[in-house]
Amino acid sequence: QVQLVESGGGLVQAGDSLRLSCEVSGGNFGAYSLGWFRQAPGKGRNLVAAISWNGGNTHYTDPVKGRFTISRDNDQRTVYLQMTGLKPEDTAVYYCAATMTYTHAVVISEGGYTWWGQGTQVTVST
Repeated sequence: QVQLVESGGGLVQAGDSLRLSCEVSGGNFGAYSLGWFRQAPGKGRNLVAAISWNGGNTHYTDPVKGRFTISRDNDQRTVYLQMTGLKPEDTAVYYCAATMTYTHAVVISEGGYTWWGQGTQVTVST
C-alpha cells in the first residue's frame, strides 16, 4: 500500500519561504513520477510542480516559476517543494501525488496520478 504524508505547511508572511516535504511509503519510489498540487478556497485543485522518476525533468506552473523548486531524494523516499517569495495568492492546501511511470516524462494532469497525500495548509498573510 502506497501512502503519502505531507508536512511543512504553516502560516507565514508575504515574502517568506517554506519547504514542504512529502514522505512516500510503499512501492518502488524510484519508479514514481511525483507532483505537488494546490487547492485554494472555493477553487479546483491545480498542478504546482512535477518531477520525473529520476529528477531529470521538472515542470512548473507559470505563477510559481522562479519562486518554487521541486526536488526529490530517492534514498529518503521524499519529495520536496521549496517555496520562496511567497504571496497571499499562494494560500492553499498543498497536496503531493505519485504515480508509477517507466519514462522520463513528468505527469502534469491531476488524473494521471494514482496516490495522494492528505494535504498541508499553507497560509500567506500580507
